[in-house]
Amino acid sequence: MSRSFIIEKENNGARIDRFLADATPELSRSRIQKLIKDAHITVNEKPVKSNYRLLTDDVISLSIPELKEPDILPEALPLDILYEDRDVIVVNKPKGMVVHPAPGHYTGTLVNALLYHCKDQLSGINGDLRPGIVHRIDMDTTGSLIVCKNDLAHQNLSEQLKEHSIHRIYIAIVHGNIKEDEGTVNAPIGRHPIDRKKMSTHAKQSRHAVTHYKVLERFGNYTYIQCKLETGRTHQIRVHMSSIGHPLLGDQVYGPKKCPFPGLTGQTLHAKTLGFIHPRSGEYIEVDAPIPEYFNNLLDILRKKA
Repeated sequence: MSRSFIIEKENNGARIDRFLADATPELSRSRIQKLIKDAHITVNEKPVKSNYRLLTDDVISLSIPELKEPDILPEALPLDILYEDRDVIVVNKPKGMVVHPAPGHYTGTLVNALLYHCKDQLSGINGDLRPGIVHRIDMDTTGSLIVCKNDLAHQNLSEQLKEHSIHRIYIAIVHGNIKEDEGTVNAPIGRHPIDRKKMSTHAKQSRHAVTHYKVLERFGNYTYIQCKLETGRTHQIRVHMSSIGHPLLGDQVYGPKKCPFPGLTGQTLHAKTLGFIHPRSGEYIEVDAPIPEYFNNLLDILRKKA
C-alpha cells in the first residue's frame, strides 16, 4: 500500500510520527515509527527520523510492505455452544480468549476453535483471519457472540448490525454508586488522540454511539448494571461508563490501574443476551449466556460487604 501527504501550513512543526498517527488511524504509532526506521516512510524522497519536524509543503511518501500472515489452523478447543444451525452458531466466549487471529495471537483464538468445529462451513466475507466473524467482543469480555456459516447469513446479519436491530444486553459491575435508576450515554466514540490503543469520547474523528444503562443492584462503592447497546463501537460500554465517572471493575485501561480484587483480570463485562432475526427463516432468535463463575463470585463478595 502506498500513500502520500503534502503538508499544509497548519501542520508546520508537527512531529512526523504524531502527524501520521492522526492521518492513518489504522496504523499504531509504534508501527509508524518502525516504518520510518526501515525507510518505508520518507520526506521529500529522503529518510528521516521519527522526531522529524514537518515543514509546509513537505511531501511524505508512505509505502507499507505487505505482511505475510501465517496459516490459521483448526484447533480442538472447547466451545460453549448456545445455538447452532446450518447458517449461524452462537457461542459463549470465555474470558481471556481472543476472537480472531492477529499479530501476537495466531493460536488459541475463537476462530481456531470454530475452524475445527465447523470445518469449511464458515463465511469468507472477512477473509482468512476472520472467517464467519460478523462482530467482536473484547478478549476479557465474556458472553454471546454470533458467527456466520455462509455468506448469505453474514450479509444479512451485517445489515442487522448496521441498522442496530440486533438486541444486545450486557451486564457489568462498575465503580461508584450510580444514583439514578437508569440513564443513557449519548457520546460519539473515536480513536484516542494520544493513546492509539484506546478509544475516547473526545476524539477528533468519532462515530455516533449510544448506551442505555439500568441499575440492577447497588453495593455502596460499586454498582451492578445492565447495558443495552444501541450502537456497537469498539470498547463502547467501557468508554461510555468511564466517561460518566463509573469505569468497569477490573478495567485497567479506562479505570483505576490497580484492581481492588486480586486475581481479577480485565473488565467485569458479560454479553448476556443476544437476539436477532434469523437470516433464512425470518424468525426471532434470542439466546442467554449464563453468567460466568467469576462474575457471580464477585457479586457474592459485594453482597456480603454491602
